[in-house]
Amino acid sequence: MKHIIKFLSVACGLAFVFAACEKVADLPYYANGNAPALSTSSDAIAPTPADSLNNVVTFSWTSPKYATDSSTVKFIVQIDSAGRNFSNASSRLVTGTLSTTFTGKELNDILVGFGFSFGVAYDVDVRVVSSYANNNEQFMSNTITIKATPYVVPPKVDPPASGTLFLVGSASGGGWNNPVPALTQQFSKIDPLTYQGTFYLVGGGQYLMLPVNGDWSHKFSVADNTIAGLAAGGDFGYDLSQNFPGPAASGLYTINVDFQHGKFTVTSVKTYGLMFVPGDYQGWNPGTAPSIASPNADGSFEGYINVPSGGSYDFKLTSQPDWNGTNYGDGGSGTLSTSGGNLNFGAGGYYKINANTTDNSWSVKATTWSMIGSFTGWGSDVDMTYDDGSKTWTGTVNLAADGEFKFRANHDWGLNYGDSGADGTLNEGGDNLKITAGTHKITLDLHNSGYYYYKID
Repeated sequence: MKHIIKFLSVACGLAFVFAACEKVADLPYYANGNAPALSTSSDAIAPTPADSLNNVVTFSWTSPKYATDSSTVKFIVQIDSAGRNFSNASSRLVTGTLSTTFTGKELNDILVGFGFSFGVAYDVDVRVVSSYANNNEQFMSNTITIKATPYVVPPKVDPPASGTLFLVGSASGGGWNNPVPALTQQFSKIDPLTYQGTFYLVGGGQYLMLPVNGDWSHKFSVADNTIAGLAAGGDFGYDLSQNFPGPAASGLYTINVDFQHGKFTVTSVKTYGLMFVPGDYQGWNPGTAPSIASPNADGSFEGYINVPSGGSYDFKLTSQPDWNGTNYGDGGSGTLSTSGGNLNFGAGGYYKINANTTDNSWSVKATTWSMIGSFTGWGSDVDMTYDDGSKTWTGTVNLAADGEFKFRANHDWGLNYGDSGADGTLNEGGDNLKITAGTHKITLDLHNSGYYYYKID
């Protein structure tokens, strides 16, 4: 039995030796591939709107000759404005084929996305990046440069045929009064499809955009003003059913209106600080009280308030439109106190209020308003009349020739307003206001705290 086992062991060993000595064939070698060569069906493309769905250009390239199944090879076609080294490229993924075709709309969307002007030919760079499906072994093709001209896409919303656009509404400085003060509530026309303006907007209000000042027959508006975030921008249209929602906080905002895409955006420039002025004259309700503003949100507040005759004339200042914030009363000797008694106007009238929560000072000044200028030889005033419904002062002047004027309080130069920027807003002690010959109704509006304006009709 031992001999049999020994024989089997030897036989197995010999079989292993012969098997181990058998020559194995060379393993196959797979090349890494090489860069594809790119070409184009046209090096000058100028499609028209009628070509939107038509193929306008085809890019083709040679095989990179990877070792794997060609159907899994990945190609990225990159298109960018010439000279940018594809830093802002538009990309299209193609798998397993050696060409791709763009319709007029597809190419035009890319060109417009680069900010190209309609009807202007631009140099555009194109290249292809090849790789395995896992992005390994990337090769870049040659770059070719073509001339491409974007066409005008019909706008989503037709722009105003008037070529003008105006803001109106409770969120605007002029409220719902129409015509609006053109200098302060007219948009600038950036191009035929884009309008922009920087306006004072009253927090919590609403507004519309009018193509014709003074005309309610048509307006730009929104379909649903309850959409979350719409106060900051979104879709708009022509003669839709609802007003634009204004921002929550009062201040200066830039509104951009893009008719091409039917979009508007609202961007805050400066938010005003507010103090509310509840008192006996309005039922001690902070929620319905007028406010005074701090344009620089620096604790220095100012504003005008009309106080009817009668009652105690007591009031307070509150940091929010309720009694739950910081409430200021009289600390004595022109100071504010959070524990003091009521402040007091003293009598009915149209008051300028100043308050400073940094040094805790306050003051009120009763005012009536008039105009003085070349129409009176700068020697006397034309009195203005206050209307509590519109919260404005109005007066009429007649000029034999073009001239200048100013607004002033109480027939005195101690408090006067002009327009230093010729932008329709008023500045204390500002430059003289320009006025043409003829008879004019002039409106002075001081009720939007920190944003005073005038209108000449």
